[in-house]
Amino acid sequence: MRRVNESAEGVGCIAMNPLEELLERTVEGLGYELCDLELANRGKMLRLFIDKKPEVQADGRADGRITVEDCERVTRQLQRVLPVEGIDYDRLEVSSPGLDRRLRKPADFSRFAGSEVEIRLRALVSGRRRLAGLLRGLAGEMVELEVDGAPMSVDLSNIERARLVPKI
Repeated sequence: MRRVNESAEGVGCIAMNPLEELLERTVEGLGYELCDLELANRGKMLRLFIDKKPEVQADGRADGRITVEDCERVTRQLQRVLPVEGIDYDRLEVSSPGLDRRLRKPADFSRFAGSEVEIRLRALVSGRRRLAGLLRGLAGEMVELEVDGAPMSVDLSNIERARLVPKI
């Protein structure tokens, strides 16, 4: 399985393809955010991860969690849009990003400041390729962290993968 949004330039330089642009426009038009997209089976299976926009709570709830009804709403809309746009697919899955949400957009690093994260780097920083710590935010192109009690900055383009650590 490959992720559409992983580019050679890194998390901070995501180049969206036409399919991802179409999906993002459609999902945003319904009041949601496209968090991630996976293609499998030679592009025949589309798996989307959606979330409510941070500033929009359409149903009035304060928690902002994605419900089955939210996923169903997006699925039904995409089942209409994709054939009209000539997108051939066999299977479509729409889900929430989950507790271990992937951070892929620069805005995610600001939005989830104060959360525990795990980061895998493309190149070593201070002799390490994997970091776990408290996300402090984004300063320009640098992700600010607290790792083992010490402040650390990592260039956004050096991040191969970043995920939230669920608190259970």
